[in-house]
Amino acid sequence: MAKTRKILHLDLDAFFCAVEEQLNPELRGKAIAVGGQPNERGVVSSASYPARKYGVRSAMPMAQAIRLCPHLIVVGQTRGVYGERSRAVMAILRDTAPYVEPLSIDEAFLDVTILPDDIETIARKLQQRINDELDLPCSLGGATNKLVAKTANTVGKARKPKDEPPKAITIVPPGEESRFLAPLPIRSLWGVGPKNAEMLQNLGLTTIGDIANWSEEALVSRLGKLGADIWRRAQGMDFRPVLTEREAKSISKEVTFATDIADEAELKLTLRRLSDGVGRQARKAGLAGSTIKLKLRWTDFTTLSRQATLDSPTDLDSQIYRSAEQLFDQVWVKGKPARLIGVGLGGFAAPKRQIGLWDDREGEKQTAGLQSALDRLRDRYGETTITRASDLHFRLNEDNKR
Repeated sequence: MAKTRKILHLDLDAFFCAVEEQLNPELRGKAIAVGGQPNERGVVSSASYPARKYGVRSAMPMAQAIRLCPHLIVVGQTRGVYGERSRAVMAILRDTAPYVEPLSIDEAFLDVTILPDDIETIARKLQQRINDELDLPCSLGGATNKLVAKTANTVGKARKPKDEPPKAITIVPPGEESRFLAPLPIRSLWGVGPKNAEMLQNLGLTTIGDIANWSEEALVSRLGKLGADIWRRAQGMDFRPVLTEREAKSISKEVTFATDIADEAELKLTLRRLSDGVGRQARKAGLAGSTIKLKLRWTDFTTLSRQATLDSPTDLDSQIYRSAEQLFDQVWVKGKPARLIGVGLGGFAAPKRQIGLWDDREGEKQTAGLQSALDRLRDRYGETTITRASDLHFRLNEDNKR
């Protein structure tokens, strides 16, 4: 007879803020937001719980956050430290559970079915260990599947006071999945977006329990295959395993300008820098992609996305930039200011260099060797250690204008 599954969902509470408070203890207990500066169109990456009392939340423009909370302390992101702390947390999770699926830098699923303790005891021990060893607050949800465990964590955190890290532990016992979900609003159900929520509400369905009480056939007739999926989730059913490895689907970098940019040379320079960053990240991950993507956003927030497919996968900055530049030339309207520009790489496969008819392998090796040397220098001394001649020329022109 198969064992009843024991699945945990762990979420670090206001992770970026918690790390910044470790670096500067004077920030503890204060309303802080990690992110960009308001005069540079910065957005909130993370808000402390005292700030959340005023309505400050992630992805909110920083200028709006300050209007809501005038005494808000804005803290820039401390690059590198978040990843280091995240890796320490994930190491504890892997030391605890045989199967761990990281979802992001501050979130993961764990399958603890084979552990002898009950799921709540495992959750409490894990929470205590992360707090004792890393001084990081976290919340956990537990159930027989991923869907209910994650929902339990979200609900448990929401029930705690808003002015401090929740440190919640919320467990849904086996057999209670549908009963737990029933009173929750339909938007709490994974897979129900705004459009589907509106359609379901037009049918008189406002809670997950309402969906569960409908017949599967009725939902399928209105929503197709998605109707069957939503009906099963409303019953609390989810058979997905905890995956120990997640395949990267794409690598991307983008920048939102402090002021809109209409100068072609500056836009292409930014495109070149982003392409360099994407290539470097791909090489560090041992990936190469054959799909190059361009993203452009105009001042009215209209966003264009274009992509091109290469003959063979690449991880070289120059090839990524060449394709991104061609896409840019196809869509950019001369003199039209851009608010955001981004570059992406996808369609991953093993790196494979394309040798031209008149190229030699020695030259190919030299190119790869130079790229590797540049990566090592930037890893050791920072991104701005090596400057392209084109960058220098642009900077000199800018200085002469001032």
